[in-house]
Amino acid sequence: MRYTVLLLTAALLVTGCAKGRYTESGTPSGDSVRVVGKAQVWVTNGTQSKLLQQGTDIDIKTGAAAGTTLITIDASKPLQEIEGFGAALTGSSAYLIHRQLNNTQRSQLLQELFDPGQGIGISYLRLTMGASDFSLEDFTYDDMPPGQTDPSLANFSIVKDKEDIVPVLQAIRAIAPDLKIMGSPWSAPAWMKDNGRLAGGRLKPEWYGAYAGYFVKYIQAYRQEGIRIDAVTPQNEPLYEAAYPSMRMEAAEQAAFIREHLGPAFRQHQLNTAIVIYDHNWDVPQYPITILNDTAARQYVTGAAFHAYAGEVTAMTQVHAQHPDKALYFTEVSGGAWAQQFADNLEWNMANIFIGSVNNWSRNALLWNLALDDHHGPQNGGCKDCRGVVTIGSDGAVTRNVEYYAIGHMSRFIRPGAFRISLSGSGGNLDCAAFLNSDATRVLVVLNKDGNARSFTVREGDRQYQYSLEGNAVATIVWK
Repeated sequence: MRYTVLLLTAALLVTGCAKGRYTESGTPSGDSVRVVGKAQVWVTNGTQSKLLQQGTDIDIKTGAAAGTTLITIDASKPLQEIEGFGAALTGSSAYLIHRQLNNTQRSQLLQELFDPGQGIGISYLRLTMGASDFSLEDFTYDDMPPGQTDPSLANFSIVKDKEDIVPVLQAIRAIAPDLKIMGSPWSAPAWMKDNGRLAGGRLKPEWYGAYAGYFVKYIQAYRQEGIRIDAVTPQNEPLYEAAYPSMRMEAAEQAAFIREHLGPAFRQHQLNTAIVIYDHNWDVPQYPITILNDTAARQYVTGAAFHAYAGEVTAMTQVHAQHPDKALYFTEVSGGAWAQQFADNLEWNMANIFIGSVNNWSRNALLWNLALDDHHGPQNGGCKDCRGVVTIGSDGAVTRNVEYYAIGHMSRFIRPGAFRISLSGSGGNLDCAAFLNSDATRVLVVLNKDGNARSFTVREGDRQYQYSLEGNAVATIVWK
């Protein structure tokens, strides 16, 4: 992972909040205005005086004039399906949850993180296949002594994952049985690589077939533990070689690996696990486009994944425009000690990652480490000052960081199977996205980047409500 602090600018999107005003010709009489329902609202503000705090219900009316900026919702125009929101259960995160917390503390934290009724309802996790820069040590699932190989993968084992990751996942799935999971490798086994090491280097073409078998065995091994792997990426950050487990894989190499080995292996073993390409920064959209332009490779590909350490979120729409039949995913960005201001972090995460990525066709939004300790670790050669969604202290005390509240504004209310829906209107410093859940509830997430309160009217058909959102705050509004 590249931990360069980048100032990214959120784009106001046509399908998000575009500029516009609504004027009502004439004012209806008082008798024609009726209250026909209620909308619930939860707010987090930059001063932290409100943290996912439920506010007073909002009256939904018919026949009322729209005297403020208008946002129009059209639930009859569904866009992409939403698969979930969450973070990565890295080896470090699993270790802290499994070993740093006692049974009561662990149960309380997992309920809070994964139960939408008692907590924020995280619905999607990313796993590292083998070690990453946030593991206790370097390893893959088929390590061999120098000079030895294992073409049949007879030595394959997820035994190290069974120490912390598997038991934590099993506890999570007891709370959230429909949780989606994506697996991403940081490196192939060293004996498959041209440099013979986990750090850097490339996968040798003669081992493409064995590496495809490695993915098959990974999915099968987790299935035996009662854990479904919904998607995999062939390589985390394939354009970045680091001093920790990493591996370079150019677009042409990834296309050949999928086309000739990984896709056919999944088909042979009747695996319905999605193959998601790229898994790197917004600044090289041509990488996934190149693979999707390969007609033989694209038949096996569900979509493409992105990180936010370089480039702009609108790159995702560039890929969608050329390949609208393929899904898009947002899979990683980290907060850290370099960005201390709660209000600034809240705005950046909502504008770019949560509202921004879904308005640019993402089906999910995932942050990096779910949990780290108060020393930004345990670390394995990477970022020295990254921040987890939560911080777990040596005494088991849990600190909920700004990322926790940013995720919560989405994951608690927008459930898997929801669809983003058409939205127009608003303007200025309001960013927003709208969703329709499978139970017919509507969800509007609004970010006010202005320092002052902004009033707006939300209209769907002949029903509408008005709300004033304080400055530097985000609101999630839910109604039926």
